[in-house]
Amino acid sequence: MSLIPATILTGFLGSGKTTLLKRVLSEAHGQKIAVIENEFGEENIDNEILVSDTTENIIQMSNGCICCTIRDDLRATLHDLAEKKRKGELDFDRVVIETTGLADPGPVAQTFFMDDEVAEQYLLDSILTLVDAKHAAQQLNDRQEARRQVGFADQIFISKADLVSTEDLDALTHRLKHMNPRAPMRPVHFGEVSLKEVFDLRGFNLNAKLDIDPDFLKADDHGDGHDHGHEHHDHAPGEHCDHPSHKPAHDHGHDGPGHHHHHDDDVKSFVYRATRPFNPAKLEDFLGAIVQVYGPRMLRYKGVLHLEGTDRKVIFQGVHQLMGSDLGPPWADGEERTSKMVFIGIDLPRDILVQGLDQSLV
Repeated sequence: MSLIPATILTGFLGSGKTTLLKRVLSEAHGQKIAVIENEFGEENIDNEILVSDTTENIIQMSNGCICCTIRDDLRATLHDLAEKKRKGELDFDRVVIETTGLADPGPVAQTFFMDDEVAEQYLLDSILTLVDAKHAAQQLNDRQEARRQVGFADQIFISKADLVSTEDLDALTHRLKHMNPRAPMRPVHFGEVSLKEVFDLRGFNLNAKLDIDPDFLKADDHGDGHDHGHEHHDHAPGEHCDHPSHKPAHDHGHDGPGHHHHHDDDVKSFVYRATRPFNPAKLEDFLGAIVQVYGPRMLRYKGVLHLEGTDRKVIFQGVHQLMGSDLGPPWADGEERTSKMVFIGIDLPRDILVQGLDQSLV
C-alpha cells in the first residue's frame, strides 16, 4: 500500500486555519481528506459542513472527507486511521493535521520519522504556516511559538493582508524572509488557495531542490568583509540593513526599550556556501556533534552538498536532532559544484557553525 501523504497546518490563534481547512474540505476536488484536529481548537470546524454530529470522534462529511479529533496522542490517532483505511472502514487519500495556535510543529513532524509504525504508513509532505498580517508583528514580538512556526514552514500563507497597509505587509514579508528564506509566502483571502499550493509540496522530500529566496541571497552580496575567492557565508541580511521595517515610527536613532529591530528575532536563518568540497567523514562528525548540542534549537536545515569522492550531489536535511541524507542527481557537465546550506533555528551559534563547516572542507 502506498504511503499516505500528511500535511501539518499550523499558525497563530485567529490566523484563519479553520477557514482554510473548511475551504479545502468543502471544495469539490475529488480528494478524500482526513483532518485531525486538536480537541481544543479555537473554533470547531464541524457546525456547517459536517453531515452528522455524532459522539464518535471520527465524522464523515458530505463530500467524503473525514474529520477527527486527537484523543490521546497523535501517534495513536494516525495508527487508528491507517488501520481503518487498511480494513476498508474508512476511505481517504491524505491527512491534514491542524495544530493548536500555540503548538510547536517540531514534535508533530518528528512523529513521522521517529515512530516506525507511523513512518511505514505515512509520508510527511510539508508544514504550512498561516500568519495573520494584522496581528503578526505583535505575535512575533511576544511569542516564541509564533516565531518557531514561521521557522518550520515549507509554505507560508499570510491571511488578513487586506487589513494592513502595503508598507506593513512589505515589512512583514521582509521580516518573515529573514526567519525563513526557504518557504514561499503569499497572501490568501478567506482561505481561498488552490490545492496545488497546499498539497504535494514535498517539503521533506530529500530530492526536492533547495529553494532559498533569491532576494535573500542577493541582499547578502554586499561588501561583507569576506574574501569572495574563499568560501562565502551570507550575512543574515538584517545584520546591516536599513530596510524601513527596522525603524519604527517612534525611532529617532536611539535604541530605547521599545525598540524592535526585527533582526532581534531569535528565530533566524543563515546560508552557508562553499566551492571547495567537503571531507565526508569530517562533515558527518561535525554535523553529528552540532545536532547533539543544538538540536532542540535547530528548526529546519537543508543543504545540497559537494562531497569529495562522489560525482553526485548529496542532499541532507533535518528537523531538530533528526538528520537524514541521500544521494541526489549527478552534477551536470559544466555545473559549478557548490555546497549550499540553509540553517533555520533559535539563536544558533553562527560562528561555531561556520568555523566547523569551514574546517570540514577538503
